Amino acid sequence: MNFDKELGKCNTMDDLIGKNGLLQRLVGGMVEKILEKEMDEHLGYEKNSVKGNNTGNSRNGVNKKTVQSSYGPVDIEVPRDREGSFEPRLIKKRQRQIGSFDEKIISMYGKGMTTRDIQDHIKDLYGADISPTMISTITDQVVEVAEEWRSRPLSKVYPVIFFDAIHYKVKDGNKVVTKAAYTCLGINLEGKKEILGAWIGESEGAKVWLQVFTELKNRGVEDIFIACMDGLKGLPEALKSVFPLTEVQLCIIHMIRNSLKFVPHKYSKEFVKDLKDIYQASTESKAESAVCTLDEKWNKRYPLAVKPWMNHWENLKTFFKFPEEIKRLIYTTNAVESLHRQFRKVTKTRAVFPSDKALLKMLYLASRDVSKKWTLPVRGWKEALSYFGVAYEERLPTLGGI
Repeated sequence: MNFDKELGKCNTMDDLIGKNGLLQRLVGGMVEKILEKEMDEHLGYEKNSVKGNNTGNSRNGVNKKTVQSSYGPVDIEVPRDREGSFEPRLIKKRQRQIGSFDEKIISMYGKGMTTRDIQDHIKDLYGADISPTMISTITDQVVEVAEEWRSRPLSKVYPVIFFDAIHYKVKDGNKVVTKAAYTCLGINLEGKKEILGAWIGESEGAKVWLQVFTELKNRGVEDIFIACMDGLKGLPEALKSVFPLTEVQLCIIHMIRNSLKFVPHKYSKEFVKDLKDIYQASTESKAESAVCTLDEKWNKRYPLAVKPWMNHWENLKTFFKFPEEIKRLIYTTNAVESLHRQFRKVTKTRAVFPSDKALLKMLYLASRDVSKKWTLPVRGWKEALSYFGVAYEERLPTLGGI
């Protein structure tokens, strides 16, 4: 191909990078030249060279195949030898994609596009017909990476970790069941958010959470200063059995929402006002006094709305021990709920996932994309770290000089 001549025929960007454009045709030519060089190296002599006479092996025509590239489908000829011993390095025998084609499909899948959407998009952009099976095969590459990510070693100490679950419909045999994706979002010593993992399990329960806590410990986590979670029965006890020194803070927002389920709408504003006297109190003692007031005023009428505040007070009052910078961070699990909202953006196109593996692929890719945005520490982290350095000096010797 005369490059200058072919380039002179290009009048638009489509002529250059579109379907059947110059770059698409160039890719095929360059690939074939490299394959020929590989064959030269394999045989020990160049094509048509007399050095090949009586060597016992020689070229034996070509195999034609079509591979997908970033510029669309490319037809190439792969040289073969008589002995069948030639193994191309550039394009493996069963390889059907080259360049960043796989990554483009994986990226589209991670943005929430369905298999059908990806199929149509690739057809429009590159003129390539790819089957749903091929798309699944390509995206399945993610599963191994996701498993490695979910089992990677973790830091020894996390000042704060948020624990929460998000629920999805997943096929299980011939049934569709609701499964929980257990999510751990940590704040590391640099003050940056870090997704420690996501696990797919049955409907949320303390027993599965216990397995998650144990896995975190096995992956290197030795200490958590503060664990933020909802009021799931048995969850604080499960955590304490693995990390006994950890302070537990139940999510105030979850508590408010759950209480309001049992209060008639006409009294909800008044009830919320009394709750604010608890969690907006300036000291723990004032908050305890407000809890007693709540009990005296509302317990006889709406005991299910009041009793959780009495029964869980030990794990609700934790945030009063800390300065405002930490208090603001831990009194709610909004940080992990915000992560779950990002998950929902990319999973909303799927009413039902075909398998746990499909759900894990999607959550990993969403986690990867979200994490790229977390480049700065959380608000007020320097002040928070100074406090941790003093309050937990014996558990965090690296900050002993603060």
